[in-house]
This record gives sequence, structure tokens and C-alpha cells, in this order.
Amino acid sequence: MDELLRVDHLTHIYSVGLPFEKKAVDDVTFGVQKGEFVGLIGHTGSGKSTLIQHFNGLLKPTSGRVLIRGEDIHASKEIVRAARFAVGLVFQYPEHQLFEETVASDVAFGPKNMGLEREEVERRVRDAVASVGLPETILEESPFDLSGGEKRRVALAGVFAMEPEILVLDEPMAGLDPAGRADIFRLIREYHQRHGITVVFVTHSMEDAAKMATRLMVMKDGRIFMDGSPKEIFSRAAELTQVGLTVPQVTQVFLSLRARGIDIRTDVYTVGQAAEALIRYKGGDRPC
Repeated sequence: MDELLRVDHLTHIYSVGLPFEKKAVDDVTFGVQKGEFVGLIGHTGSGKSTLIQHFNGLLKPTSGRVLIRGEDIHASKEIVRAARFAVGLVFQYPEHQLFEETVASDVAFGPKNMGLEREEVERRVRDAVASVGLPETILEESPFDLSGGEKRRVALAGVFAMEPEILVLDEPMAGLDPAGRADIFRLIREYHQRHGITVVFVTHSMEDAAKMATRLMVMKDGRIFMDGSPKEIFSRAAELTQVGLTVPQVTQVFLSLRARGIDIRTDVYTVGQAAEALIRYKGGDRPC
């Protein structure tokens, strides 16, 4: 795979030289390949949100660099502008950022700023609205008359319409009920699979991380504390606990079974894996 995003010795310090100076990101280096689905986890204050705001140039590093396809995004005004279109950033509660009179105008805001022709803008708006499962008839409605779930979808459509190479989401399921969380999860998954884009998402939910990511990075005190597959990360339950995190509930159950002397595998982190492990255990295929 091609490396699409690289963070190179990035440090970000707020209020430099003032009494409240704080180093939020501390000498972080990593790369993300094209098409990866990366979960960024860590307790509040670990630096996750500060880090992702560097990906499209909303924040500028105190030191270090952010590169897209090997190019420093702060090398020129033109490059940082291009990065803001290449990296679609969705904040928590993105529906709070809706502001246009109609859904069509709100979804079209990004593509228009890209300088695209009217026909291309309209195509992108229609495709994006379809991608989030909304009917075309909603385009002329006011976003403020929609339900909470519909607003969340419209906000996502506004980012999808820019057709970014990298989709960055900060707690994309925040504030939703279980059905709403599952719905947004499905939309993001389908968009990733359909377009083959790179996804980086921030979450506090170990269950969401287990379901969605193929790679997890754990932040602690502004640094990358762990980096690996979900299986590798969740096998280090004791270390996760030390940094204020947990493993998925299903993993906790299997760790508890092992602690009680049951010879069963503990490297499970989804319900499907748990069912398979229990079937194998009951069938006598031990250890499993």
C-alpha cells in the first residue's frame, strides 16, 4: 500500500511562554497507508483531538511536519488549502455546524469552495445525500427542521461531497442511541469500502474501536503509547487499564473466564469472535 499521511516528529504546545503553557502532542511520528481504517483511542486530554486537527492544517505544529503523499502541507498556502479538501474532518456533533437555508446548500458548501463547476457540485450533492441514505426530496428542506439523526447524516454528506482522500472523524457516534450508533457505523463502513478511502476516527468506545478499526493507536500524555491491530492492542488489557482505558466488554468476559481456570482463548474483541470461541470450546477443540 502507498503511504498517504505521515506525521513526522509532531509537537504542539498551547500558550507557548505563558503560565498555562501545555504540551498537548509530544514528538509523535507515524504513517497511515492508503485505504487503512485507523482508530485513535485514549482518555480525555491524551492529545487525540489536537493531533487530528493537524491533518488538514487547522492547527500548525509547534515543531515537526504533517505530510500528504510526501508533501509538507504547510509548505505553501496553496498546499495547505489543497490539504483541507483532501482531508475531510468531522467534529463531534457535526450537526451543530449546519447553517445554510436548505440541505442542498449545506451539502454543497464544501464543493463550491473547491471551485468546482455547478454541474459537478450538483452531482456530488446528489451522490453524497444518497451515500448517507437520505432521499433526494430532502434537499430543499431546511436542515433545522430535520430529526437529530437526519441532521447527523446531512453533516456527514457535506464532508462526503468533498470526496476527500482521508476521512477524519472525532467521536462520530457521540450522543446517539444504540440504533443511531449502528446506523452511522454502517454508513461510514460502506463509504470506506465503496471508495477505498483512508479513515481515521477518534473514539472513547472500545466496542466501536473493535468493530470498526483494522489498526488502533493508543495515545497517552500526548504520545503514541501503542500501535497495532485490535487483536494486539486488546491483548494488553493490563497496560490499557494503566492509562485509564478498558478492553471491550466481550474481551473482559473472556479474561474473567480464563481467570477462573477455564482454558479458553482471550484474544477476542467482537461478539462474532466470542461465539466462535465458545462453539469451539464446547465442541472440545481445546485450547481455542
